[in-house]
Amino acid sequence: MIENRVEKSGLITLDLVDFIPKGNQYVIDLKSFMQDGIILREKDFRQRIKEKDWSQFQDGFVAVTNSSEGIIPLWAYMLISSSLQPYSSLVVRGNKSHLKGALLKRSIEAIDEREYLDKRVIIKGCGKESIPESAYITITQKLQPVVRSLMFGEACSTVPVFKKSS
Repeated sequence: MIENRVEKSGLITLDLVDFIPKGNQYVIDLKSFMQDGIILREKDFRQRIKEKDWSQFQDGFVAVTNSSEGIIPLWAYMLISSSLQPYSSLVVRGNKSHLKGALLKRSIEAIDEREYLDKRVIIKGCGKESIPESAYITITQKLQPVVRSLMFGEACSTVPVFKKSS
């Protein structure tokens, strides 16, 4: 009979992909609101915001970025955020990777760390989806105060990150 020692070891493996909430992710490029893709005029900007159907972002997660060489005044981000507020679940400044990082941070911070009290935890290192480095920092900061040990990788090959002193 083959014995599964990993299963009996009491190791808990966390895949950070599981912490990404389900929902549509969008990127809004402010360049599309600019004249000739480089100049942002308040009057035109406000008109374009007014004409846009923001309901398409209902319950979605939105990253607001600027791919142009133009300078975006800070109030422009505020106006976009204000228009998205009634519809979207989260708005961040940055690209899709920044958005994923913010979603992970929010989910990780909501973890009840007492579930991991004195447990041996592995943070899965390889997967189908890339995970921002910031998420590994966030999960380490969240769990280290309570776990017995924290590792990175797979049960068959881990890198020790933290081990509580006896």
